[in-house]
Amino acid sequence: MDVISQVPSFGGMVYTAAAFVVALSIIVAVHEYGHYIVGRWSGIHAEVFSLGFGPVLFSRIDRRGTRWQVSALPFGGYVRFLGDSDAASGRDEHAMEGLSEDQRRHSMHGAPLWARAATVVAGPAFNLIFSIFLLVILAYAQGVPTAPVTVGKLKPAPAATADALRPGDQILAIDGKATPNTESFYSTAGSLVSEPSVSYKIRRDGQEMTVTGPNPMPARAEAVAPQSAAYAAGIKAGDVFTAVDGKPISTFEELRKDVVNGGGAPLKLTVWRDGKTLSVTLKPRRSDLPTTGGAFQTRWLIGVSGGLFFSPDTRLPGPFEALGMAVSQTRYVIFTSLSGLWHMVTGAISACNLHGPLGIAETSGAAASQGALTFLSFIAMLSTAVGLLNLFPVPVLDGGHLVFHAWEAVAGRPPSDRALRLLMGGGLFAILALMAFALSNDVFCP
Repeated sequence: MDVISQVPSFGGMVYTAAAFVVALSIIVAVHEYGHYIVGRWSGIHAEVFSLGFGPVLFSRIDRRGTRWQVSALPFGGYVRFLGDSDAASGRDEHAMEGLSEDQRRHSMHGAPLWARAATVVAGPAFNLIFSIFLLVILAYAQGVPTAPVTVGKLKPAPAATADALRPGDQILAIDGKATPNTESFYSTAGSLVSEPSVSYKIRRDGQEMTVTGPNPMPARAEAVAPQSAAYAAGIKAGDVFTAVDGKPISTFEELRKDVVNGGGAPLKLTVWRDGKTLSVTLKPRRSDLPTTGGAFQTRWLIGVSGGLFFSPDTRLPGPFEALGMAVSQTRYVIFTSLSGLWHMVTGAISACNLHGPLGIAETSGAAASQGALTFLSFIAMLSTAVGLLNLFPVPVLDGGHLVFHAWEAVAGRPPSDRALRLLMGGGLFAILALMAFALSNDVFCP
């Protein structure tokens, strides 16, 4: 075996694994801290707060008697409260019998129902709040386009086709259609299917004029999706596609149509990158995309998204504007996740849309390789998914514990120990089966 030839691949695996561990550790820490802090506020004592499982690498005990530790296997974490028998908050009968009445109040199983329910729901809630927090940070880091849309920095292109437009130009209309705000600008830009050049009414230095410039949305890769055909083929953000199977193209819509109409056949793409022309052959992948109505549309995709030929000037959003954007994005992820799961269960879309740890790890590495902002966005989406998953009414998950608490609130007593053991065992089996199925998707799905 040529060991030297394996070094780049091994380095990529290490980078992917490191990115996955970092993302997962952050999300788990937020989730478990939610359990811990709300439990503490509710009078429930945490004996152990652990990041990871297995042998303990580092630990310390704080002044409240909680042991904080980092363990060798960084694939989760837990908070063990007083009276718990394990990381899943099973009841330790022997420990509970040895507690005084006051000590029982500070245990997970002797505290009032409201305290236990609040402690359980806090984990997923903290994940969702953390997602919103990260998305607010991203809103400030990226800004929002000014109105009217104003030309910022011109992006590199194969030819100097944008000379007619300059940084600072305010775009008032495109091909005679007024664009007073961001929504109208992008709507008009998206309707220009194949025109290589269009007219722009602009305001420059206080004067209005009309100039001719390139199509606002050229055949350029603004971003490359992880686990996509383009990513696997080495396409990078900033690449400009100049031809598909030898046919010249100039707009992103032309590229999209050639991919969709190709029916999944391999495509030979001519790519301009930093003054050089490259030839890349890739095979589009069949993908299920959410629509605005909650359904899914199956299309052939290569995994690139388009953008403008310039970077628009931006402004800082107001605090309520940024919060509204973050909440809207989080709600969208929740809605599409639930819709996607339902469509997979009913067979409307492929079950290959469900990814396991290998797929998530690969996506982590790809997101990290595209920069800090992309990685933060990925962590925000993954945190939302983890919070949502934990709310499912499956025993061993937080949602299952909430169902038990709801039963106790209605019946006036918790489920019997035998019923709890059976339900927890069944829930654990269901989770392990789901994980095995998702892992098989990572290995066998195209």
